Amino acid sequence: MTAVDRDRGEGADSMGRAREICLRQLETRPRSRAELAAVLDRHRIDQEVAEVVLNRLAEVGLVDDRAFAAMLVSSAQVNRGLGRRGLAHELRRRGVDPEISSVALQAVDGIDEEATARSLVRRRLAAMDDLPVPVRARRLAALLDRRGYPADLVLRVVMEELEGSMED
Repeated sequence: MTAVDRDRGEGADSMGRAREICLRQLETRPRSRAELAAVLDRHRIDQEVAEVVLNRLAEVGLVDDRAFAAMLVSSAQVNRGLGRRGLAHELRRRGVDPEISSVALQAVDGIDEEATARSLVRRRLAAMDDLPVPVRARRLAALLDRRGYPADLVLRVVMEELEGSMED
């Protein structure tokens, strides 16, 4: 076997290994291109090989950051109750391009964001009956802030929901 044949064999083996790693990652959940690239890097896959494999997966539609971002925004808003800022942070953390993130975040309108914030506050309020009102307000505001809601919305929702709970 010549050195060229050996290099070709190692390249094909490396390509197959990279493809297998990516497919295993994609079996558990959708991933961004950056997440897959990081996994390949951790497995010490050559960057050129990783690029070829990721391009091929993108060609066949298994890696699509636009679809990934849209899915993540929808899912994280509904299941985790994240506001726009929290969603943007999550997309950034997963390596989604800022331009793609911006487009995905446009799907979140203010009405949905407020409804999600109110739902979170109402759920938490139910377990806070024994706490003084200032403590409830502080904890609810902190909850919404951690989830990435804008300060004006946090203040308005917390105050309105606290007033509503005291009337009941």
